Amino acid sequence: MTLHTAEKPYRCSLCGKSFTVLGSLKIHEINHRREKPYHCSHCENSFTELGSMKIHERIHTGEKPYYCSQCGKRFTQLGSLKEHKILHTREKPYPCSLCVNRFSSPRCLKRHERTHTGDKPFQCSQCGKRFSLLASLKRHERTHTGNKTHHCSQCGKSFNLKEYLKVHERIHTGEKREKQFHCSQCGKSFSLLASLKRHERTHTGEKPHHCSQCGTSFKLKGQLKQHERIHTGEKPYHCSQCEKSFAWLGDLRRHERIHTGEKPHHCSQCGKSFTQLRHMKRHEIIHTGDKNVGGTVGHRTGIN
Repeated sequence: MTLHTAEKPYRCSLCGKSFTVLGSLKIHEINHRREKPYHCSHCENSFTELGSMKIHERIHTGEKPYYCSQCGKRFTQLGSLKEHKILHTREKPYPCSLCVNRFSSPRCLKRHERTHTGDKPFQCSQCGKRFSLLASLKRHERTHTGNKTHHCSQCGKSFNLKEYLKVHERIHTGEKREKQFHCSQCGKSFSLLASLKRHERTHTGEKPHHCSQCGTSFKLKGQLKQHERIHTGEKPYHCSQCEKSFAWLGDLRRHERIHTGEKPHHCSQCGKSFTQLRHMKRHEIIHTGDKNVGGTVGHRTGIN
C-alpha cells in the first residue's frame, strides 16, 4: 500500500531523508558510514552497493549485457550504451565553454576541458608522472610492468592493450573494420571516431594541443609529445644492441640499421640500396640531374 499512497515510513536518523522501502534506507545509511560490505571475488575492490559490485565484476568476466541495435556493439553498462548511440545520430548536445567544440556526452566534455585547464588527476605510483586520462595512465603503467595480458588465440602473440590485439587478429581473420564515421567536408570514411577528429583538423586548421613551455600548437597530441622532448631532453627509445637512446622512434629505427645492415630503400634506376630515404634521393640526382629531387625528405620523426 505504501507504493500507492507515496508514504515513506522509513526515515534516516542522520539526515532525515525518507524511503518507502526498508532496503532503500539500509543502502542509503551505508553511504553515510562509507561502509563497503560487497567485495569483488576477483580483486581487492569493495563497494557500498551490490549493484555497483555486479557492474564492476563485468570487467573480469567480460560480460556485456547491453548492445546497440544499430551496429551490434556490446557494453558492460547502460550509460556507456546511451553515450555510444549518440555516435550514430551525430548529436553533440554538450558544448565546451572555452572553445567552439561540442561533445556527445558529459564524460567526453570533461575529458576535453582538461586540454584547456591542464588538469592531470591520474598519477603513476611508480614514477609520479601524471595523466589527464585514466586510460593513458593504465597504458603508461604497463611500461613499468611489461605486462602483456592480451594473447592471440591463433598464434600466441601477446599485447599490452586489447585494441592492439584486435588489430592484430585481423591478420588471421582477414576482417576489414567497418568505416562508420564520415567526414562532412570531403566524404572520407574512418573506422574510429578519433581518426575522423584528427582528419577534420586538416580542413579546419585547428591546433588544440599547446606546449606549456613555448606555446607552440599542434593538431595532434602525439606531435605535441614529440615536440616536448626538445624541452625535456627525454629519450624513450632505446637500442637493444647498444646503450644509445633516442627522442624519436624514426631515429632509433635508422640507427638500428647500423647493427642489422638493412638497406630498405632501393634506386629504381640501378638497384643500389640505402639505409635512409634521403641518401637514396641524393643518389637519384646522378640519374636525373635534377637537384630538386631530394627536396626536404626524411622528417626526423618519421621512419625513413
